[in-house]
Amino acid sequence: MRKLTYANAGVDINLENRSIDAMKAVLTTKRKGFGAAMTQIGHYAGLLDMGSFALAMTTDGVGSKVLIANAIEKWDTVGIDCIAMNVNDLYAIGAEPIAFVDYLAVEKVDPERAAQIAIGLARGAEISNMTIVGGETASLPEIIRGFDLAGTAIGVVDKDKIVTGEKIQMGDTLVGVPSSGLHSNGYTLARAIVAESKYTYFDQMPDGKNTIGEELLTPTRIYPEIVELVRQCSVHGLAHITGSGLLKLHRITDLGFEITDPLEPQPIFRFLQEQGNVDDEEMYRTFNMGMGFVVVVAEEEAQEACRIMGPGSKVIGSIVKEGLKAGHLTL
Repeated sequence: MRKLTYANAGVDINLENRSIDAMKAVLTTKRKGFGAAMTQIGHYAGLLDMGSFALAMTTDGVGSKVLIANAIEKWDTVGIDCIAMNVNDLYAIGAEPIAFVDYLAVEKVDPERAAQIAIGLARGAEISNMTIVGGETASLPEIIRGFDLAGTAIGVVDKDKIVTGEKIQMGDTLVGVPSSGLHSNGYTLARAIVAESKYTYFDQMPDGKNTIGEELLTPTRIYPEIVELVRQCSVHGLAHITGSGLLKLHRITDLGFEITDPLEPQPIFRFLQEQGNVDDEEMYRTFNMGMGFVVVVAEEEAQEACRIMGPGSKVIGSIVKEGLKAGHLTL
């Protein structure tokens, strides 16, 4: 059995990063005066100066997870994913979501599918206490196969509550917060694994609770608890673990992370790893591996952070001088 990787499935993270860097080098125009940018491109969300507070903006989509929704004709959860991938990036800078617009591009208009997508969008907005103020539907038969779903969210944050990672220091504690599963990243690899296995999306998972397709469509968890966390604790850093897995931690500080007690991944991760013969390092560089958020706080606030973030949240490690270590892995 050949070893599957994200790259040979079709996604090269290093090439994506180079592409982003190439765009950042050109996108240098800055607004002056009211509404000026407060952050550089590259953080989880952009911040605009609104005087006494900051406006946060982010944009993202569901990705190739929609292909599984098409395969099993179940579209009522991908709207949650679209909301989640945006608002979780707002939470990662300390902002509270307030409004959202969606963009649905389709090969062919399908009212029933659109209605199912809207169910998920509405549920995601409810969880995150946010209003969907509008959107756009585009019929693009020469460009789109099936459909693509993306959106943009805005949030607000008091300037003294902005979390960029600049307060992170040696000895700070890492709190891991559970994911609900794969969320909405790594699906190019996940789909390749299923395609090369003896299974289909309609087969039962080994635990017999869901089909493989249903398990892979588990909606991305939304983390509104972050709003209370930022109000109650002095949060030094927040990381939304998405594409490229734990490598996302490098986004919030140049210091290192030592993860000595990682969260237990859900069964879907082990299933994919076994079926795809995927190395541990590749798994942690691609998927969230059961941990959707990492909170960085001073040691004395760690237990309060665990309480606020809810069941399954726990201390997983600490900030060190350099590197990224998760158990026996150096990433």
